[in-house]
Amino acid sequence: MKLNDLTFYDYFRSSASYRVRIALNLKGLQPETVEIVDLRTGAQSQSLYKSVEPSGLVPSFTFGGKTFGQSLALIEWLDAMYPSPRLIPADPLAALGVREVAHTIACDIHPLNNLRILKYITNTLGASADAKQEWYRHWICAGFDTLEALIAPHRNNGPFCLGADLSLADTCLVPQVYNARRFDVDLSPYPAICAVNAHCTSLPAFANAAPE
Repeated sequence: MKLNDLTFYDYFRSSASYRVRIALNLKGLQPETVEIVDLRTGAQSQSLYKSVEPSGLVPSFTFGGKTFGQSLALIEWLDAMYPSPRLIPADPLAALGVREVAHTIACDIHPLNNLRILKYITNTLGASADAKQEWYRHWICAGFDTLEALIAPHRNNGPFCLGADLSLADTCLVPQVYNARRFDVDLSPYPAICAVNAHCTSLPAFANAAPE
């Protein structure tokens, strides 16, 4: 289904944008327009994009004359408007578990390793490339320790983060594993995370959303 009058501001290697691409694919939705904001060239900080999205962050949606950002907010809106398949369970307790995993990634791991943070610690604070790498790996592992403990108890119930049902948690996990591998994080201590990631990335909606 095409989402008329909706522009999706995307970047292929942004894990937040990656989450939204997965959600769109799962729901069979296609924005009318996709605009690429190239973070490598600093397009996110230029007036052309910041006049649309003042934060300069991706992803964002523009429709109805307004722009909205924050990947989890966008996915929750998609889930409310197009609830098949549902990514946030209707049951409040199940929804709490899904959000716990998703927010561990989107609030505890990802912000500390965002491109603007990495640039700040190298360009402004003078951290070396090795120190930046160590920073990245430290916060990935700290978050993955938590995620492994949250996901492992559900492994006998199904192939996804929380068992049999695919959810927002999975749309967040896969991009974070992609990032971890980009930075050569040792994932051997996280068998549950790796198993969920392997299953999800075998599905077309995830595979087609992956950075090229």
